[in-house]
Amino acid sequence: MYKINKLENSITKLVEKTFKELEFTERKHLQEWIAKNPSCLGEDLLIIQKEFDDFDGTKERFDLLALDKEGNLVIIENKLDDSGRDVTWQAVKYASYCSTFSKSDIERIYIEYIKDENYKEKLCDFFGVENYDDVKIENQQQRIILVAANFRKEVTSAVLWLINQGLYIQCFKVTPYEFNQECFLNIEQIIPIKEAQDYIIKMAKKEQEQNLINNSEKQRHIIRLNFWNKLLNKIKEENFELFSNIGPSKYNWIGAGSGFSFCQYDFVFNKDCVRIELYIDSKDKDKNKIIFDKLKENEKEINNTFENLIWERLDEKRACRIKFEKEYDSYDEANWNEMIDFMIENMKKFEIVMKPYIQKIKL
Repeated sequence: MYKINKLENSITKLVEKTFKELEFTERKHLQEWIAKNPSCLGEDLLIIQKEFDDFDGTKERFDLLALDKEGNLVIIENKLDDSGRDVTWQAVKYASYCSTFSKSDIERIYIEYIKDENYKEKLCDFFGVENYDDVKIENQQQRIILVAANFRKEVTSAVLWLINQGLYIQCFKVTPYEFNQECFLNIEQIIPIKEAQDYIIKMAKKEQEQNLINNSEKQRHIIRLNFWNKLLNKIKEENFELFSNIGPSKYNWIGAGSGFSFCQYDFVFNKDCVRIELYIDSKDKDKNKIIFDKLKENEKEINNTFENLIWERLDEKRACRIKFEKEYDSYDEANWNEMIDFMIENMKKFEIVMKPYIQKIKL
């Protein structure tokens, strides 16, 4: 690794060190670095426990336990300057122990770690869903991530064989450097190479779609698709242009552009209610709050035309929304005609009311 000197248009080699030389330890340092910034391993992970040892009949423990975006448990085992010859076997054992964990087990482990009664909201945020019922913690596949400065040949050989047998396992090489009394850390995925990992993930996803999607999720998707088809057919009959080019979805929402970047009109179909909303998300939290605040300056005038709107700035989240909703037993098809009439009628009115205020926004 080299440091770039822009003024001199040159590079200076950084001195490669060992963790031992820098007096860094596995538990106090490497483990904490990963726990505080798990995205250093190349993806969004949610750490749910450290120094995990909650196994029946054994006192063994491993370094970190996490969830990935697919709801799989990820066992993270860290070593320092040498992986050791037994790390693969240890990690496979830990994965087997974790394979029996149910969703409630994983919830309990996470609660014990974060000690926060709002754990459901945090899980919803991580998985990008609004309803806790849609949080996907299935533990159908257990993944392994090994982290070390150097991997022995017997370890890499075993890992490659396990990958060929369908086990999702990755090796990350961590190398510390020092320059002018500053320390740097390079983290590099060495097994599998990125191209191979992408292939494995695609194959795993295909397998999951075919064999591992549970019946309740399938049923929710079917219900949503049927509802959206019925709603969109009614929209075509009424020549409602805003959603005329939108297709049905297995998710609980469908959206259409407002004509202004970052503002979208959504229909939302939840198990216990339906709603219409203006959803504000520019991927920039501060910008979203500015847009919301500009609209809210006109709240009194807007509410005179459209009563009972709910203004949600959502300060703890990135996005904001303005919504109007009504409670229903949404999965009962006997309610669908009434729900659809409610959604279309109010979305038409909502668009007309909001359009001039949206057009006035200048950033």
